[in-house]
Amino acid sequence: MWGLIAGLVLLLFVAALWGPIVSNVEHPKYQVAERSGNIEIRDYAPMIVAEAQVSGERRDAISKGFRIIADYIFGNNTAAQKVPMTAPVIQQASEKIAMTAPVTQQGEGNSWRVRFVMPSSYTMDTLPKPNNPAVELKEIGPKRFAVIRFSGMAGEKSLKRHAKDLNDFISAKNLTPLSAPTYAFYNPPWTLPFLRRNEVIVEIAAPAEE
Repeated sequence: MWGLIAGLVLLLFVAALWGPIVSNVEHPKYQVAERSGNIEIRDYAPMIVAEAQVSGERRDAISKGFRIIADYIFGNNTAAQKVPMTAPVIQQASEKIAMTAPVTQQGEGNSWRVRFVMPSSYTMDTLPKPNNPAVELKEIGPKRFAVIRFSGMAGEKSLKRHAKDLNDFISAKNLTPLSAPTYAFYNPPWTLPFLRRNEVIVEIAAPAEE
């Protein structure tokens, strides 16, 4: 009995540490221009993303998109080369007028864009080309985003609540939103909820003088 209890305690301990460890990968580069509680205004450097467009409910869509892009970075490309994993995975619902952001989600029915940001050491010329036509490599220029960060399971209610808080902040600051909310997830699914890093992101216009 005590051996079983000790084993369960060890399993929980490993689970608690494993999520942050495997999530200790390269993140997109940005500078914080302003901070208010758990909300930041960030200026992101240019980046390259691998994107897949998928359909379905949000949770199913991000799993489907993740598998498609993971297949590419694990070697299903013209060079049969592995590309290092990065975080976050970004999900944005597709829309007729395209708006870009990290790994994203904006809403046109049940169609979603799922993105991985490629490691900064790569260029469009040095990244291996996908074998799967469902994977598209895109260059994203420098952008400014308002971002709210939170932990937990990031269910639909939590995402909507944090998106509302972020939009309230944007409105109160008289900022100009340029995209619908984008969802960013930094940890693998087995990470304990209180250790997870989730974000809702909205692209905003930079000040005129910038």
